[in-house]
Amino acid sequence: MHDDTNQNPFNTLPPVVVILTLALVGIELAFQAGARGFGGAGAVGWRLEALNAFAFPPQLWDRMVETGQFPPRALLRLLSYSFVHLGFVHMLFVVVFLLALGKMVGEAFSQWAVVATLAVSSVAGALVYGTLLDPQIALVGGYPAVYGLIGAYTFILWTGLGAMGEQRMRAFTLIAFLMGIQLAFGLFFGGGPEWVADLAGFFAGFALSFVVSPGGVGRVLDRLRRR
Repeated sequence: MHDDTNQNPFNTLPPVVVILTLALVGIELAFQAGARGFGGAGAVGWRLEALNAFAFPPQLWDRMVETGQFPPRALLRLLSYSFVHLGFVHMLFVVVFLLALGKMVGEAFSQWAVVATLAVSSVAGALVYGTLLDPQIALVGGYPAVYGLIGAYTFILWTGLGAMGEQRMRAFTLIAFLMGIQLAFGLFFGGGPEWVADLAGFFAGFALSFVVSPGGVGRVLDRLRRR
């Protein structure tokens, strides 16, 4: 067996995951550089300006629903909030999830399916957060999107366990563990309702997998015909 120690680790990752990772890291590094004075005096406020421009405030969604007007720039926030984080550690955990789950899901799904999962989960997380809750804190960060990848990975496990005739509920062990940690952390250290958006992203990713997974549409249509 020949091991190529010079092999680029990024070669094993789906290109879309690499691109998104570089985008998230690049944005955060720009904020970090600005906070340290690089880029002029105005650069110190880059993160705050980005949060004001791209975060998803529930009040904005309420206003759009009340007026019946949905301007494209406001709707863009349903996706753009996923690219702006509160700090380096916040971004780092999102990137870890993106790299790990993106690789596993990307090995089973197509590139466009990975993108669709991330996008739909981001939108679903924001809509649930803004519709069911009335928080004063804007939604920011890529957790709902990467939780969608957890949903897709859960679908892969769920399908595999079913094919082997084993208990499918075991596939939900990961999300139960992560939700348990989040709730415990919020209980002891305080936290907001952002976990609702994360959970919505998870279920969106899981549900979308029935359609975007290989043979997904055909499998769904076949089940509908049987009924």
